[in-house]
Amino acid sequence: MILSVDLASVLALAAGGAYLVASAPAQPGQRWPVQVLTGAWLLHALLLLVNVNVLDGDQAGLRLGFSPVLSFTVWLVLLVYGIESRWMPVLPVRRALALTGVAAVALAWAWPGDLLTVAHSRWAPLHWVLGLTSYGLFGAAVLHAILLDAADQQLRRRAPGAGTAFGMPLLKLERLTFRFVEGGFIVLTVALLLGLASPNWQWKDHKTVLSLLGWATFAALIGGRLWRGWRGRQATRWLYVGTLLLLLAYVGSRFVMEVLLHRAPA
Repeated sequence: MILSVDLASVLALAAGGAYLVASAPAQPGQRWPVQVLTGAWLLHALLLLVNVNVLDGDQAGLRLGFSPVLSFTVWLVLLVYGIESRWMPVLPVRRALALTGVAAVALAWAWPGDLLTVAHSRWAPLHWVLGLTSYGLFGAAVLHAILLDAADQQLRRRAPGAGTAFGMPLLKLERLTFRFVEGGFIVLTVALLLGLASPNWQWKDHKTVLSLLGWATFAALIGGRLWRGWRGRQATRWLYVGTLLLLLAYVGSRFVMEVLLHRAPA
């Protein structure tokens, strides 16, 4: 166990340092920042594996808490960014994502959360994994929505390049943004349905209430786009609100318990 803790600290230091290097300014066309960011992402992946004791069959499990969830979410967003970079123009968010990676790794090292090795129901592990995946998908949607709003402002100002978003047609970026919303909504729906199978499910629990409010917000957003034609800022505001509700549902509540109240949630 001491070895795993030391290894986690070494990986956290290495991943955080690599993310910091990847956030440095670079000339257009230089490949080293993307290569360093890829290396940081791989180190981050190893850190996540060590933190769930994937090599220890007796103690394997998910590490949950506000910082491990944020760390995994950032890792998934970076995965999406890396995949997109191979198929379409590279979005100018490398430095912001790298700095976010530094913060995510640092928080997960400072507040490692709790390792859950016993599930309350046979569906609980899948429920947790799907919940984390939905965070990543909505995180990717928010990243694209921020770029979409920036491009929309350029269009309103009739700035040069209006009608495109960083080399990508505006409508294409919008469609891509809401593909992530739709994917996240489907995964979140399945996660909530599986949560119903848990004996610990409580309708009056604040995490449940906020999660359901977030789900309802995304449902309204998808319905509004289909039947009311919501676009632009009207649509992205709903996305931001839904994502905030999901963050408050788990990350916010765990932050209060772990950092402000200094006690482990039940």
